[in-house]
Amino acid sequence: MGADTRVDVAIQGIRLLDAPVARRAGAGPSDDGHVLLDGVGAAIPLNPRSPYTVSGGKLLLDGADTGMGVEAVARPRFYDLETADGVSYEKIARLHSSSVLATTVVQTCARYAESERCRFCAIEESLNAGATVAVKTPAQIAEVAKAAYELDGITQMVMTTGTSNGRDRGATHLARCVRAVREVLPDLPIQVQCEPPGDLQTIQDLYDAGARSIGIHVESLDEAARLAWMPGKGSVPMAEYKAAWAEAVRVFGWNQVSTYLLVGLGEDPDEMVRGAVELIEMGVYPFVVPFRPLAGTLATDVDGATAPDPRDVYKVTAQVSAALRAHGMLGADQAAGCAACGACSALGSCGSDEAAS
Repeated sequence: MGADTRVDVAIQGIRLLDAPVARRAGAGPSDDGHVLLDGVGAAIPLNPRSPYTVSGGKLLLDGADTGMGVEAVARPRFYDLETADGVSYEKIARLHSSSVLATTVVQTCARYAESERCRFCAIEESLNAGATVAVKTPAQIAEVAKAAYELDGITQMVMTTGTSNGRDRGATHLARCVRAVREVLPDLPIQVQCEPPGDLQTIQDLYDAGARSIGIHVESLDEAARLAWMPGKGSVPMAEYKAAWAEAVRVFGWNQVSTYLLVGLGEDPDEMVRGAVELIEMGVYPFVVPFRPLAGTLATDVDGATAPDPRDVYKVTAQVSAALRAHGMLGADQAAGCAACGACSALGSCGSDEAAS
């Protein structure tokens, strides 16, 4: 797969794509269709204005064959089930890529007031649209995970959460949900995602509950970008992130900790690469993803923000990929999570993780 094409598709998306597995609004990259590009899982924006289309299982650019195959991920069977009290399984957890089960255990965020909200996030919009429920119980999540494993062969699970007002910032409920899934699927690898908890003991609690990798997502290492794009979350000092990453590496292990870095928030590309290398040297995997303008976010609906220059995305992705290779850090070596899946990033296409799927 051409790395430059993979980067361009990640930004411009695909037009006229029938994607049975897709996301519309949520806590991360959304308005995506989940496909296999040359057999590799990818979450691609569904963009009616994209120059990329699909015909006969081939990816076309302005009608010309790119040489890349495209296959939509099939709708999972567990989506057709519901709990005894009538809640659709699809409202509790979703399939990501071809074999990852993901859920946002609490779909509200204490930082969702316009003055504090992350401007690229639409975590509560799927709730407002009735596509999910506000709080998933541990029992519900365990029930859905078991069905997804038995019916659709999921191989890993990701649990994230909106931020709470408590010192744990939502991690305590995450731990309860992990423990419930472990009871029914003791060998399923699970990643948890949360803000740095006020009490670092919470990181140990998440591991003891059964999580085997963790994402503590900062999105940008640039202070001006953090305050402009994430006024609430950006108020958490970078020192808290560094302390949480260090403790997470101690507890979960080298290359079992990751963080999102979004290209396109105004951070200098060279500085982003330097910061990513520092993270790698700490044992933290920097998951590089382009900013995507999404309906329902302040960035799109209020700011009119646009996608980053593909050249900047390729530059950062390629250089971070090279640093990951130099340090022997593969996303596929993580137990579970975004780096292990790789669908939202082009890092694998740049050679950092040829084993990713």
